Amino acid sequence: MHTAGIVAEYNPFHSGHRYQIRRTRQLLGEDCPVVAVMSGNWVQSGAPAAADKWVRARLALMGGVDLVLELPTPWALSSAEAFAGGAVWLLHAAGVVTHLSFGSEDGRIEPLAQAARCLDDPAFPALLGQAMAGGASFAASRQQAAEQLAGPEVGALLSTPNNNLGVEYLRALGRWGSSIQPVTVRRAGAGHNHFCSHRPEHLSATQIRGLILDGDWQSCLPYLGPQASALLQSVPRVTRDSLALAQRLILARLRGMGGEDWARLPDGGAGEGLNRRLARAGRQAASLEEFYTLVKTKRYAHARLRRLVLWAYLGLDETSRPQHPPYLRVLGCTPRGQELLARMRKEAALPVLTKPAHIRRLGPQAQRLFYQEARCTDLYDLLLSPLLPGGREWRTGPERWEGGQAL
Repeated sequence: MHTAGIVAEYNPFHSGHRYQIRRTRQLLGEDCPVVAVMSGNWVQSGAPAAADKWVRARLALMGGVDLVLELPTPWALSSAEAFAGGAVWLLHAAGVVTHLSFGSEDGRIEPLAQAARCLDDPAFPALLGQAMAGGASFAASRQQAAEQLAGPEVGALLSTPNNNLGVEYLRALGRWGSSIQPVTVRRAGAGHNHFCSHRPEHLSATQIRGLILDGDWQSCLPYLGPQASALLQSVPRVTRDSLALAQRLILARLRGMGGEDWARLPDGGAGEGLNRRLARAGRQAASLEEFYTLVKTKRYAHARLRRLVLWAYLGLDETSRPQHPPYLRVLGCTPRGQELLARMRKEAALPVLTKPAHIRRLGPQAQRLFYQEARCTDLYDLLLSPLLPGGREWRTGPERWEGGQAL
């Protein structure tokens, strides 16, 4: 029997995610179990998740996922290449996943695989360097280099976010020598980080989060479903007031950072002088938007800067992200997910963590990562309303969903 792996943030889980799971099972079999690798409390856009990882895991289980594994923060808060590499490694190491399903704007594997081969071509780094020497952003330079190497159609694939992630998933499968087979589902409805003025079949997670922040639960209902909407309304969440508090907490951290502190962060840009620019902006800015305005140029994408800021706030540095995650952390499962866990305990290439205390049985690298994750959760919990006590990472086990009608 096939087992599908999906990489997601589920921030929050909505109708577009249900569509992907439904289409994946149409492709691989209606009884196909689904394993999701999900970002924790901090997400790739450089922001706190709308609700904590255990709430979002429960929503995913209610929506058709069977097993939720955590993508630790150092990978969840990384560029597409590191994000995809960490997530695919976990699916590969689980030992039970046969297929990787991802959404894309193109909807075809072969063109995306051609783009992946292009980025791994030995000639690509030199072409990328030439393009960047002209002052273009990394994304624009990457697309330009791909066009030079493989033509405009391949380059155009790299202009949209989900195609880009799909290409990185394919590169990661090759890098890890994985036997997992890729399948892609063409995205339907509003795109990632897209705002719509009308009511489409699927709304973007960005717009849903905006509605949640506004308390407009009625507009969210068609996309979340009644059960998910009720659950999200009942739990501590990030609010506009807590985001304002987060800004002050983050600015307090940035004002104390020098150029050498910024240089220790991944993508800190020490060789380009970005670290000194970041330090000056951190001392001057009275808001995060002002900070980004002071730092941003064509060369440095806004998302990269937001991720750097959160790495700084969370106390992470370039040593915080080893080559790959050293364990499989379970955030939630269904009865069918428990069957997968039983197989994983025999077949997985990494230890499987279902109880926080079990981290003490693992080596120092794994323990260091878990302690980092605990700190990241404590700092996240300061942003929830109502405020929660610290130490939740050590007290919280996986969510269980016994089944019933999916969302």
